[in-house]
Amino acid sequence: MNREGTVKFECFWDKTGPVITDHILKNMNSWRDILYGLNLIGTTPDGIGFGNISLRSKSQGKFFITGSGTGQKEHLTRQCISLVTSYSFVRNKLTCKGPVIASSESLSHAAIYETDPEINAVIHVHHEEYWKKLLLAVPSTNKKAEFGTPEMAREIIRLFRETDVANKRIMVMGGHKDGIITFGKDLDEAGGYLLAYINSII
Repeated sequence: MNREGTVKFECFWDKTGPVITDHILKNMNSWRDILYGLNLIGTTPDGIGFGNISLRSKSQGKFFITGSGTGQKEHLTRQCISLVTSYSFVRNKLTCKGPVIASSESLSHAAIYETDPEINAVIHVHHEEYWKKLLLAVPSTNKKAEFGTPEMAREIIRLFRETDVANKRIMVMGGHKDGIITFGKDLDEAGGYLLAYINSII
C-alpha cells in the first residue's frame, strides 16, 4: 500500500509512558502549531495524517519524532511523541519507544541526522502547490523512491553528497507527492527556511 501514514519498515515498538519532557515538547509545539495552522501538517479528507517534525536527542543516534496518526491533533501532548532509539537502512528496521509508534517517515529523518551532525531539527510538510513549484527549484529525491523506504533514505544521503542541499536547507521528495523537508541546527532555523522558501514562491 502506497498511502500516507503506512509504516513500510519493520518497526519494533516498546510501548511505554511519555518519553519527552515538557520543555522539549513546548519547543516542538512552538513550530508545530504554526505548521498546523498553515495546513502544512494535518489530515486529509479521508482521515490520513500528514506531516511530522523531529528533534535530535542528546543521546547518540536517537531522536524525538511526532507519532504515526498524530496529524489530526491540533496541539501535541506528551502522548504524541515517540523516541527513535535505533535504525538500520540496510535491514529496513527501526526501534522506537513511547506511548505512540514513530512516524512512517522516521527513516527519512534518520538519514538527515546521520548525514549531518550539525542538524538537530527536521520538518516534513505537505502542500501540493508549493511542492510543484519547488520540484525543479531545489534538490529533489528520485521520483522512484517511495516515502518511508530505505531507497528514500539513500536518496536523501545522495543529495547531501551530490548537491548543495546542506546549504539550501530544503529538499523536495520527488517520489512522495506534496512532500517537502526542511532542516536546521534547531527548529527555528528549519521553520524559518521553510517559510522563507514559501514566501519566495507565492
